[in-house]
Amino acid sequence: MSQLHITGDDAADALLSSDPFALLVGMLLDQQVAMETAFAGPEKIRERLGAIDPATISGEDPEHLTAVFKQPPAVHRYPGSMAGRVQALATAVQDEWGGDAAAIWTRDAPDGAEVLRRLKALPGFGDQKARIFLALLGKQRGFTGAGWQQAAGAYGEEGFRSVADITSPESLTKVRAFKQEQKAAAKR
Repeated sequence: MSQLHITGDDAADALLSSDPFALLVGMLLDQQVAMETAFAGPEKIRERLGAIDPATISGEDPEHLTAVFKQPPAVHRYPGSMAGRVQALATAVQDEWGGDAAAIWTRDAPDGAEVLRRLKALPGFGDQKARIFLALLGKQRGFTGAGWQQAAGAYGEEGFRSVADITSPESLTKVRAFKQEQKAAAKR
């Protein structure tokens, strides 16, 4: 699998590339902040806690985890609520997947529709977020389950629609332009 290039920060991108749970957390954080900020969040958490794994985060004292998220620069624009969401996600991955985030898309060789169902069952993953993450798995993380493009919907198509399509600073610019076009069209 290739190195991800989402944040512009080598350490953050290396963590996302090597740690499936960190990538899942980055996707969870990707709301109401810039994509680069969201996906840099797992590296901030890892630096501050010394680890970013489901067991550590699910077992962390909620008040301490919130303090970790609030430490400047904050992990997210809404550090309190997002600390709770990340902890809920960590608990689900720990309890339901034995702490192995990659099992969500690898256990029992699931097809795209099954991975989409599994992702949507996670705390904080609605339909759109789950489809984008599925597209990211298919386009950049080597997931080849049957029908993943169809399950990912428009995000599985070629183009520059989401974080799944970011492979360079140039592609980030194209994704950002697409998102701005979509917001402008929605306002009309």
